[in-house]
Amino acid sequence: MFKKILIANRGEIACRVIKTARRMGIQTVAVYSDADARAPFVQMADEAVHIGPAPAAQSYLIADKIIAACKQTGAEAVHPGYGFLSERTSFAEALAAEGIEFIGPPVNAIAAMGDKIESKKLAKEAGVNVVPGYVGEIDDTEHAVRISNEIGYPVMMKASAGGGGKGMRLAYSEQDVREGFESVKREGLNSFGDDRVFIEKFILNPRHIEIQILGDKHGNILYLNERECSIQRRHQKVVEEAPSPFVTPKMRKAMGEQCVALSKAVGYYSAGTVELIVSGADPTGESFYFLEMNTRLQVEHPVTEAITGVDLVEQMIRVAAGEKLEMTQDDVKIDGWAIENRVYAEDPYRGFLPSTGRLVRYQPPVDGWSDDGAENGRRGIDGVRVDDGVYEGGEVSMFYDPMIAKLITWGETRDEAADKQIAALDAFELEGLGHNIDFVSAIMQHPRFRSGELTTGFIAEEYPEGFTGAPASDALKVKLASVAGFVAAARADRARRVDGQLATPLDPPSEWTVTIGKEAFEVVIDEDAVTVNGTEVELELEYTPGDRFIDAEADGEDITIKIEPTRTGFKMTTRGAIHQITCLPTSIAALSKHMIEKIPPDLSRFLICPMPGLLVSLNVAEGDKVEIGQPLAVVEAMKMENILRAEKAGVVKSVSAKAGESLAVDAIILELE
Repeated sequence: MFKKILIANRGEIACRVIKTARRMGIQTVAVYSDADARAPFVQMADEAVHIGPAPAAQSYLIADKIIAACKQTGAEAVHPGYGFLSERTSFAEALAAEGIEFIGPPVNAIAAMGDKIESKKLAKEAGVNVVPGYVGEIDDTEHAVRISNEIGYPVMMKASAGGGGKGMRLAYSEQDVREGFESVKREGLNSFGDDRVFIEKFILNPRHIEIQILGDKHGNILYLNERECSIQRRHQKVVEEAPSPFVTPKMRKAMGEQCVALSKAVGYYSAGTVELIVSGADPTGESFYFLEMNTRLQVEHPVTEAITGVDLVEQMIRVAAGEKLEMTQDDVKIDGWAIENRVYAEDPYRGFLPSTGRLVRYQPPVDGWSDDGAENGRRGIDGVRVDDGVYEGGEVSMFYDPMIAKLITWGETRDEAADKQIAALDAFELEGLGHNIDFVSAIMQHPRFRSGELTTGFIAEEYPEGFTGAPASDALKVKLASVAGFVAAARADRARRVDGQLATPLDPPSEWTVTIGKEAFEVVIDEDAVTVNGTEVELELEYTPGDRFIDAEADGEDITIKIEPTRTGFKMTTRGAIHQITCLPTSIAALSKHMIEKIPPDLSRFLICPMPGLLVSLNVAEGDKVEIGQPLAVVEAMKMENILRAEKAGVVKSVSAKAGESLAVDAIILELE
């Protein structure tokens, strides 16, 4: 077994590998960029080596710096995590040339399966169903248009070396291909150093199901069941679960055996994932197609660990050291259900725009996952596990992926795992930047999610106008009104005790008018009861003015509420939505209708940068005429390019930014007359 390994990655996955290596008695080496100097993974490792500036292209993507760090520290092997160099054949070859073990699959397997174009050719030759498409190299935009017209729309344009949702565009028309092809090439080049693109038919109403593969160097290959990853946004996975609510034992066996056969064809070992696109309209499960193979550890590996009890990182290390797998296919079981939500630095209330900045507050619902080696320990604390690599006071940088943490829950049933997600998300404290906690909580509550009727179009279909928060039931509104009334009375009681006020202390108001949205509730606080619109609410809670969270039991249901005082009430966040609540003594509530309503200024004539990022290109100049929907600029943030379009027709009056500039959120790019 290795005595020391280097982790050629950062953030959450670096922490994950370090924890398991530490339990195995293996020393660890971290490498870090300027942006990660104070990151938790750097503190956790036994040694740390600085490898360059913040941009990945100048640090984490430079193989020579990783190898130099290995030589400097005496690391015998490298775990690449996911992303960065994890699927780069040249990196694995360079390590081998230096006598350093690569904790991953053999070079030939990475070459054959990691390249999307070559892997499709191989799968086709092996008799595996593949999605119709063009698997050769595409010369230019005109060539891409001809290919797309032949395949038939919609088509998907993908960077050959892409992954993690980067370098992908869906095109429904020739115009979409013309607008998006060059962006896909640039994203592939910037993120992966490879600008080759391939095009394939996009299957409508598809399910994204993947099979976890694990093999050793002695010819043993197993499949560790499937994961359902259909809920995606911009082709980036948001929710993953294991097992899939769609897959039957017969389907699981057919998919697993075919994926094992494909892996054996390239002499695969270590952990890997075969991704399949499955027609949800075919209940037989026979309509599944090879999509790609990720020759590395997946972000969503914890859900597989939770239901199988297998530590995938440990197995990768043992396989790299030459050990045989101690399990057989018959040993692989399914115990319970696990769901993972990715907590991202993006604001669903603003069209999911990337958000960067400082984590002013960061308190997950349970302590970060620690690898104690116990089989059930992979399920976290009481079925709640948090894998993260950030800390309160740290920054989420524009240079890397926007994922803040992974929240994994395990239950005996799918509904139990989802219910644990909702409760844990309510208790997740995260301030300082936009995040998607409310959004993923809303998904967990959505009737369609609960039914298991999932497709990769779930988010686009269920939230076509964007996200405004999960809908609140009448019962939830009553509970929130009762809590708001109680808290308002408690705050008023404290205020009356302040010394030096005029007259004698008055009793706090006991009657409150609580407005949630446009609905008003009359709340009465007595010594023995709380009533809402004349009906008693059984309410138990403890509250001290200044508390940021309230754990309450209302009408027999436990609920966690994040509360923030406002000038006329509270902002309450729970169950996947932010509720702006007005809470006034009933005696003066009627006066609120006389308040003048503020009208926001019209900003439609400005093109405003919606997120912090790099202005890649500016397509117009002063004096140019523009039409509604016309692309005006491209802003890159979190390794993704975002096309900014004109919201109204007009003439460019002035330009305030130029290509190559780093822009702050809400910075004005140009103004229309």
